[in-house]
Amino acid sequence: MRICLLYDSLQPYRIGGAERWYHGLAEALAQAGHEVDYVTLRQWPRGAAGTHPSARVVAVGPWLANYGADGNRTMLPPLLFGFGVFLHLVRFGRRYDVVHTASFPYFSLLAAALARPFGRYRIVVDWHEFWRREYWRRYLGRLGAVGWTVQALCLKVRQHAFCFAEVTARRLGAEGINGEVERLTGAFAGAAAEAPVRAADPLVVFAGRMIREKRLPLALEAIAIARREIPELKGLVFGRGPDWEAGRRLVESLGLADAVSMPGIVERADLEAAMARALCLLHPSEREGFGLVVVEAASFGTPVVLAPGEDNAAVELIAEGVNGYVAAEPTPQALASAIVRVHAAGAVLRVSTAAWFRRNARRLSLAGSLERVVASYAPQAPAAAAPDRSAPRKKAA
Repeated sequence: MRICLLYDSLQPYRIGGAERWYHGLAEALAQAGHEVDYVTLRQWPRGAAGTHPSARVVAVGPWLANYGADGNRTMLPPLLFGFGVFLHLVRFGRRYDVVHTASFPYFSLLAAALARPFGRYRIVVDWHEFWRREYWRRYLGRLGAVGWTVQALCLKVRQHAFCFAEVTARRLGAEGINGEVERLTGAFAGAAAEAPVRAADPLVVFAGRMIREKRLPLALEAIAIARREIPELKGLVFGRGPDWEAGRRLVESLGLADAVSMPGIVERADLEAAMARALCLLHPSEREGFGLVVVEAASFGTPVVLAPGEDNAAVELIAEGVNGYVAAEPTPQALASAIVRVHAAGAVLRVSTAAWFRRNARRLSLAGSLERVVASYAPQAPAAAAPDRSAPRKKAA
């Protein structure tokens, strides 16, 4: 089959959970014998070509900054990408049997729907998240109504939908999506650490795109408070984004200059080495569609501390006291208390975390999810790929 993947960024030029998902999906499709075009925005120097080991990369527009001075997403890049996708599919849509896109940034999905009469392809959509009306209002103020309306229009597109969390599946069903919803349970492409679980250093790791939703200030304040109980505690903050400079200033104002380092984006091996020796991964994000970094930490036996929240699907991955803790509330004090609990639990919690990962490795694997996605492309999907409709939430085992 001929597959078109639509996403506005591409690994390794941009790093994130969705980028890793589409990178792996393109490789799996190619290995299964399909022809894959990866349609994206240009993230490399003008005149050069984007590369992927298994897919043909097609740029339909230039890269523009995604975030404005207020830390919110700007409108122009999604509109530009949507317009480029529309022109590409009007011209080349008949090449494709399937167009597979992320729901966000929305206009690419709407463009694929508008261009479908020219190509007659099937549309498959990954709903990494579904934002509540209240969240849109909080995020964009009065303009939140526009965001909600665009998201609602995407639900009306005839599609086969995938999502990675129970909360997302419930919301899609409640809002009346036009198509089947199939919940995937894994996106982890690695393996459990081969070496025995090592003793932890007094180190807290934060890793993520530095945007407002990841709540870097909350993490830094929690580390400062936890150091009152664990004076030797240090922090490593990985990632870049619009909040990086404010985070650096906060490190200084909290008196953490000698305790917290912010190396930015580093090689994957360096991030994994830090994660493997860390006391815990601190991830106070208020909004997560899956929480891949939770699984990545657990593969090294490193527990995770999360903040609670209606839009944080990562909490579905935590078995309390088994592979980490969800803080009682999203405050520096509650997060610091959870860090201290991890420290007190010591090696027992690390062994427990590694065991949790081994028990759930197949369920959490990228390979298992990719098999189901590839199977869904067939005109008559097999019974084994039937949708996993939302069920009442169960605690991670």
